[in-house]
Amino acid sequence: MSAKLRVVVVGAGPMGRTWLRTIAGNDDVELAGIADLAVDVADQAADDAGHPGLPTGADAIELARRTNADAIINVTVPAAHHPVTTAALLAGYPVLGEKPVASTVAEGLSLAACAELTGRLFMVSQSRRYFRNLFLAKRQAEALGRIGALSVEFFKAPHFGGFREAMESPLLLDMAIHQFDAARFMLDADPVSVMCEEYNPAWSWYAGDAAATAVFEFEGGARFTFAGSWASPGFETSWNGSWRISGEHGTVLWDGDREPTAELLDGAGSAVVGARADLGPIADPGTETAGSLREFVAALRTGAEPMGRVHENVLSLAMVEAAMRSARLGRRVAIDEVLGESYETALATEANEDVLRVLKSWPSVRAGLGAARRA
Repeated sequence: MSAKLRVVVVGAGPMGRTWLRTIAGNDDVELAGIADLAVDVADQAADDAGHPGLPTGADAIELARRTNADAIINVTVPAAHHPVTTAALLAGYPVLGEKPVASTVAEGLSLAACAELTGRLFMVSQSRRYFRNLFLAKRQAEALGRIGALSVEFFKAPHFGGFREAMESPLLLDMAIHQFDAARFMLDADPVSVMCEEYNPAWSWYAGDAAATAVFEFEGGARFTFAGSWASPGFETSWNGSWRISGEHGTVLWDGDREPTAELLDGAGSAVVGARADLGPIADPGTETAGSLREFVAALRTGAEPMGRVHENVLSLAMVEAAMRSARLGRRVAIDEVLGESYETALATEANEDVLRVLKSWPSVRAGLGAARRA
């Protein structure tokens, strides 16, 4: 590996340009090239980022080889996540990819098996895990004892235009995965089942359902409640949402931006407002994409386990698929129902015989994901 991690960014749209700025701010990373099916768009992105003459091309793997890149950052549209990441892993390149891991859980399972096959890291940039105050809220929650309820409210009114306003389930598909993933991080547990309802306010400018309420059961019995809308003007929440963690010894509140606060019970059972446990030092995970890029580099250089390894991240997308299924069917949906059907789909549709062999070697989908996560 180079003294600096040389990366090719695949995708030169708005999010790709965000990653170009993130790379420019990391002294351990060097931009080797930009790939996009529209090469002129890649050329323009390079010029705008202050890299005139930077190598570009339509084929990410050819470009990575031509530029002696060390890794690939996949910032394509979700439908391209699976083919682009698969090609990169099979070509020997570690990949940092934008969320979601893939368009479907079945494709996510294929990518997990491909990463096992090649021995290359595939990490998903679940960027909203990378906030120091989220880590602080998680640490404060450790003083609460057993957690009974975790809830988040997410209410915004963005006018995106474009594909989001035409999507069938814009809130669940494009945004809620951030809060679902953060809930897994907060509880340090995996989801068991969900009951969800989607709806669209009468004044909504979205074609699909822009609002949803979901209640997840987690391992250990805790409940996670998500309530949100993308058509809710006034008193908007943080993009991270507004959180409450309720446990046997008190409550932690986090508005999504500022430091969280805790109200704990003292030995006599009286509330101590604003009390904080002896937390010790809180690691700074970095912020959003800068944090995930930093962790990706550290994982490649040291072998440390990153938060977003594909096997770990698939369950966050499974929460989204389960919530959408619950809303459509009007019943509680088990996460294992989604995982099991996705596993069968992955087995039936996998085109690469070696990847299929890895998938078939898993005793079950949970065992396959869990064993790799513990390795």
